[in-house]
Order: sequence, then C-alpha cells, then structure tokens
Amino acid sequence: MKSKEIRNRFLEYFLSKGHELVKSSPLIPKNDPTIPFTNAGMVQFKNYFLGADTPPYTKAASCQKCMRAGGKQSDIENVGFTARHHTLFEMLGNFSFGDYFKRDAITYAWELLTEWFKLPPERLYVSVYEDDDDAASLWLEHTSIPRDRVVPLTAKDNFWQMGDTGPCGPCSEIIIDQGVSVGCGKDDCKVGCDCDRYLELWNLVFMQYDKDNNGILTPLPKPSIDTGMGLERITAVLQHQPSNFDTDIFAPIIQAISCITGVAYGKNKRQDSSIRVVADHIRSLTFLLSEGLIPANDGRGYVLRRIIRRSSRHARLLGMDRAFLCNLVEPVIEAMGDIYPEIIMDRRRSEDILRNEEERFFRTLEKGTEILEELVGSLRSSNQNIIHGKEAFRLYDTYGFPLDLTMEIARENDMTVDEAEFAQEMEKQKSRGKASWSEEDKGLSMLVSSLYTNVARIGGETYFLGYELLESEAEVRYLVRDSENVDILLEGQEGEVILDKSPFYGESGGQVGDTGIITTDDALIEVTDTKKTANNLIIHKVVVKRGQISVSERVSCRVNEQDRRSTMKNHSATHLLHAALRNLLGEHVKQAGSLVSPTRLRFDFTHFYQISAGDKNAIEDMVNDRIIENLPINTHLMDLKDAIDYGATALFDEKYGDVVRVVEVDGFSKELCGGTHCRATGELGPFVIVSEGSIASGVRRIEALIGRRALTYIRKNTEELHAIAQTLKSETPLEKALALSKRLKELEKEVERLRHKEMANETAGHIDSVVVINGNKALAVRKDGLDQKGLRDFADRLKEKIGSGIILVASTLDGQTNFIAMVSKDLTQRYDAGRVLKEVLSVADGRGGGRKDMAQGGIKQTEKVDAAISKFYETLKSAG
Repeated sequence: MKSKEIRNRFLEYFLSKGHELVKSSPLIPKNDPTIPFTNAGMVQFKNYFLGADTPPYTKAASCQKCMRAGGKQSDIENVGFTARHHTLFEMLGNFSFGDYFKRDAITYAWELLTEWFKLPPERLYVSVYEDDDDAASLWLEHTSIPRDRVVPLTAKDNFWQMGDTGPCGPCSEIIIDQGVSVGCGKDDCKVGCDCDRYLELWNLVFMQYDKDNNGILTPLPKPSIDTGMGLERITAVLQHQPSNFDTDIFAPIIQAISCITGVAYGKNKRQDSSIRVVADHIRSLTFLLSEGLIPANDGRGYVLRRIIRRSSRHARLLGMDRAFLCNLVEPVIEAMGDIYPEIIMDRRRSEDILRNEEERFFRTLEKGTEILEELVGSLRSSNQNIIHGKEAFRLYDTYGFPLDLTMEIARENDMTVDEAEFAQEMEKQKSRGKASWSEEDKGLSMLVSSLYTNVARIGGETYFLGYELLESEAEVRYLVRDSENVDILLEGQEGEVILDKSPFYGESGGQVGDTGIITTDDALIEVTDTKKTANNLIIHKVVVKRGQISVSERVSCRVNEQDRRSTMKNHSATHLLHAALRNLLGEHVKQAGSLVSPTRLRFDFTHFYQISAGDKNAIEDMVNDRIIENLPINTHLMDLKDAIDYGATALFDEKYGDVVRVVEVDGFSKELCGGTHCRATGELGPFVIVSEGSIASGVRRIEALIGRRALTYIRKNTEELHAIAQTLKSETPLEKALALSKRLKELEKEVERLRHKEMANETAGHIDSVVVINGNKALAVRKDGLDQKGLRDFADRLKEKIGSGIILVASTLDGQTNFIAMVSKDLTQRYDAGRVLKEVLSVADGRGGGRKDMAQGGIKQTEKVDAAISKFYETLKSAG
C-alpha cells in the first residue's frame, strides 16, 4: 500500500465515522509562544481541549505536518542514524471534543488497523496505564486481543499531560511485534524494550482529568480524545520496510540525492547516514521556507539555519563542494506538493535562500573544520577525549562554527565537548554586552524596576489620553530625581514625572516618545522625552525651566503638536510601506523592527535579497497611490482572537493583551498597533525611500521620508543633479560620469602596469646581492615607502627572481618599519619563515608571525633596521 493511499484511507475511515476532516495547520503556530513549531496533531485544537474556544464540530480527523527540531522534543541529533527519527513528519490523528471517549477510540483504532490496513491481530499488543482498569477492560471486551497482550505500564510511559497543570489523562498505545530479527536479542525483550521489535504505532490519549498546582486530578466535565500515529512509521510497517527511509515517502528524494552526488544508497553505512540526514532535512527546509521563515541567529530562524548547516555538512561528506540543497526542493515538491500545495508557491525563493545560506556556510565550515580537525588530532595525540568549552566557544564566536556541529564531529571521533564551560563562556559574553549600557539607561531601568511591582502604590496605571487629545489637565502622582523618589523638583533640576493621566505618548512599538511642556500658574517644565513601561506607566523625562513641581499638584500638559503630527504621518506611512512590501515582495515579509520619529521612518523586515530599482519604484508608487486616494484610517478595539480572524497582522513574539487595538487603512492594511495615526492617508503628503540595505542575514532596512521632508529631499537631489550636469558640461550627466569612470580605471591599470615594470627592473638589480649560506641562496633588501601590498608584491618578485632561497624585505613608512620573510617551498623543512622573522624582530622588540613559507611583522625603532637585517643572516647561518 502506497503512502498516499494510507493517508487517504485513514481520513476516509474517520469521515465514514462522522468526523470533520480538518486541513493541516502551519508548522509555525499562530499565537502560541509556548512551542517553536507545531509538534503534534492536537496543537491546532489546543484551545478546544482547554475550553478557551468552542469547536464548530465535536469530532475531527487530520493529517498534520509536524516539526521536532528545537525545544524539548528536538530529534535532530538522532536523525539519519536511526530508522525512525525525523525533524519533519506527518501525524495522523482523530479527536473528540466531549463526544466519544475510550470505547469508541479503542474500537475505531482496532478496526482501522486490522480490517482496513489488514495488520495481523496476532502481532498486535496494547499498553495501558497501570491504574486504568477501565481501558484494559474495554480492550478485552470490544476487540479480539487476548489478555496477555494487554500490558500495564507506569505513568512514565502511559500518562499524558499538556503541561505541569491542565488537561491530562492516561493513554494506551498500540504496538506491533516486528519479530525477533529486528530485536535486541535479549532474553527479557518485551513490550517497553527500547529496541525496534515492539514498535509503537498509535497513541490514544484519554483526556479525562484537570491537574491543579498541587497535583490533584479532578475529572473533566467533558472527557476528550487525542490520538496520533506517524504516517512514516505505519507506512514502513505496511510496506514491510525496516526503516522509514526505505519507504516510498523518501524514495524519490533519496534517488535525487544519489543522482546528484553520484553516491549510491545502501552501499556504505556512513554515507547512508549522510544521505538520510539530507533526505530528512530537505523536507523540513522546504516546508519551513514555504511559510516565510528565514535563517537567523535566534528563535525559529536559528533552528532553520541549524538544519541547513547540518544538511550542508553531510552534503560535503557526500563529496559536494558547492551549493546543493537548492537542487532538492523540486524533488520534495514532486513528492508532496499535491498534498501540501503551499510548498509550491515560493519554490524559487526557497531555492535562492538555500543557495545563499549554503554558500555562506561552506566558507564557515571550511575554516572551522580545519581548526577543529587540528584540535582533535592534538587531543588524540595526548590521549585526551574532551574538547574544552573555551575552544568550542572560540570556534563559535570567531568563525561562526555552530556548537552542535562541533559536538557531532567530536562524537564521530569518540570525543565529547564540555558544554557547561561553553555555556559559561557564552554567559561571559552576554555580561560584557550588558556592561556597555549607558548610565542614562541604567537610571531609567532602576526607576522602571522599582515601580514595576508597585504600581498600586502610586495609584495604578497612567491613563493615556493622546489618541484624542494633545492638551489635558492631570495630577502629579510620583516624582523621581537621580533614581530616588522625591516630593518636589526645583528650578534647574532634571527628573521623571508620573501623572494620573497624560496626552504624552510613551516610546513603544517603534514610535518615539512625545516632547512638550507641563505647566502650572507659576512653573514651566520641559518634557524632553516620554517612556512607557511594560505595566503601562507613562514616565515623562523633564527639566524644570521655571518654578517648581510637587506631588499631588494639578498641572496642564501640552504635547509638541508639530512633532506629534509629523510622527503620526510617519507611523501611518510605515503601515502603508509594510502592506506594500507584502503585496509586492510576498507574504514572507514580516516586520523585524521599526523607528518612527518626527523626522523620518525606518522599517526593518524579513527579506533575503536586495530590492531592485524597479521594485523600489513600485513600492513608492503603491504607497503614494494610497496617499493620493485619501483612504480613511480607522481604529478598532477588539479581542485578540477576533483581531486575528479579522485579518490583522500581528508581530511575532510580541506580547498582546486580551483586548487589542487594530489600525486599519481602508481596504489596504490591518495591523495590531498601539501607536498614534492620521485620520486619512491624504494627510501624509509625498513618500520617498532614501535608502535600502541589509542589516543582518535575511533582514533588510528601508529608510524613508514623508511630506515636506520628502519634498526637500527630492528638491536637494534635483539641485545636485543640475549642478553635476553643469560641472560636466553635459545634458546627460550619468553617461558622461560613466565614461569618465571607465577612462579613470583604464589609466589606473596603466599606472599599475608601469609600476610593476619599474619594480621588475629594480628587483633585477638586487640579484647581485644574493649570498649563499649553508648551500642556500639568501637575500635581504631594504626599500622604504612601500605599503603592505607593495611590500608583498616586491617580495614576490624577488622570490621569482632567485627561485629557491630565503628572502627578507624591510620597508619604512610613516614612522614604522614593516618586514616580510619568505622561504621557497623546497626549503620549508629546513627553514621556518615565522621563526626566522621572530629572531629578526627580536633586536628591536618587534612583533610578527606567519606560516613556514611566509611571515610578516614590524618594528617602531626604525633606527635598528640595519641591525635587524644583519640578524637575518646570522639566524640563517646558525640554522645551518
């Protein structure tokens, strides 16, 4: 039976039993920060089980794509080296939300396996939780399984819980005996053994309790069912294959790998493992990239990068010395695209990202592997088998070599890595980073920290009035000076003010804080910045310009209207830009950071390539078209779930409350946003992009101007272009500039040619100075005025002239003398350029080093150059 038929028959069976067939949810779960990826079929039904949402059906079935790579359930280290571990897999499952319970779950599973899939009943066992007599009885009463094949196991194996508290219950697993030939061979081998003989096929979870903080189990009012069976595993059983990788699920991908690499599968154990790693990982990569994920140094993006790098390394072990994974996206699509059409949509983007990332990693891998192999060899020669964490961290910090690859290479050489020491080094680096915080940030952080758990002490949160008002009355609740609570701020003093309500927007969500003034009849206080804390306190940073301000005093607040309105325009323009990017570049574009100020906007977003001039113009046009249309900008308060269902864009990893604010540009953009905005797009004025570039791998940044500042920018560029045209005396200044640039490069090449010719003539004149020491030619030359490149070129030409020999060149420039020593390849067993140079520089406390054939260094005591040259000849004589 083919895997597609197995998948279809499973779903058809439960459809015949009245189940709703539910489409697989994405691998990247929406609004669930507790897991990095969807790792089980029940994830998309989690709120139904928790009672947070009411399901539109009472029973369902699905084939869910799942990932276990990252987090507690990561299987990545074992993938390729076992028959059953995978990063990506498909989970077949049926679910009941208070409908049927144990009896039907048991009879459905037995009927499907024995009658629809024709598994021999005499090879099947079931395990039950040792205290679940109910389940054991139901198996015996409603199936043909004999009593001796119903095996009680402990809670460790047969009791499932969603977390430390919440829904939980006993489970029952259906197990198949694959025979003695695939077992461990031990006399006590039985159900529960870790070998492959007794293979777990299907887990039935009976969710019947609610566990509280004290560990007390309370029966649920509506017990539910959650089951899961791996498609890869049941396919291997039905196709009589010892490994999931030998099924028709992986066959076309493995065939493609063998075809491209020229390495046959099934001939060499180590190469087979590498082929399996690549076959598994390319499925994960294709699916993750199709959901818009890009490689990064943290979070889900790091898991993606880790999988790419592990795949690349094993591709290299198969003899691939170029980007290779991009060629395997198409075989995955051919195998799975009809079931999961979403992987077809952005195939070119997926291929390009893999090619780019793999090429980058090859450079990292080459240098890191070379250093690691030297380290492994050194440890082996001294009979050590532990790689110090400091060494692993140096590889990671200096060369970008991942810890997991260091550990894998160590494991292949029967060594381990001191992970604890690595973690210590990582923590030291983080501490060094934290130590660089400014004193100003420290002061504010101390204030925020002291108030975070004491909001009630100052009367609760600050009520924000700034959506509707720029001026308001307020009462002073709290004053801070030099991170200390005070009752009064006097003229000339700086501090922080917390009010009961405020029209001042506190910096958050990328929007800068407002400035303005706070006044009383006798006082003028300048607000230089405004911050907002996580617990909704608005902190006004102030300077008392006149008079004084006291706790409990009534004050008048006025926001700097010009700056606020400019900021609002830039913030609304940011939403237009975000929507335009997603429309024109693709749904993979996600906000990765922003800055919205009165003078400009900055928007960081996920995208892997430079934006072309054509795309940049199209983005500007789309934003400006929406501005010209004068679309209404409306805000709505709604429940988070309703906002997501409404189509609002949420930021990944951002924490939202139960009620959120949705900013909608009519028919074009919907985003969760707490910032301030214009009432219509026509208020913005012209929009222009001033820069676009990469700020990190897979993250790009656009900076733009709006309104009058955009006009000023355009006018300035126009004036500069006119001035350039006048200077060049041309009506087509670009063509003239390109022609001049081309001519300049030609002249530079001619100058370089003449310089080399002069240098060749000069080096020829030094050949007469060659001496023979211990049967080998040696030459030391001083030629001042050369930079590092010139010094290297001059030495190379001398080396060409004398052939076999040892050379030293010294050159003084800008108060320092640089040296280069070279040894021809045939003499490196006798002379080491690095050691020779070290002796030469010792006469003037110089420093340098290098390889056996070439070394560089320098001295500041230029008066000792002649002594250093003499030392060169002495060193060669003593070496002989």
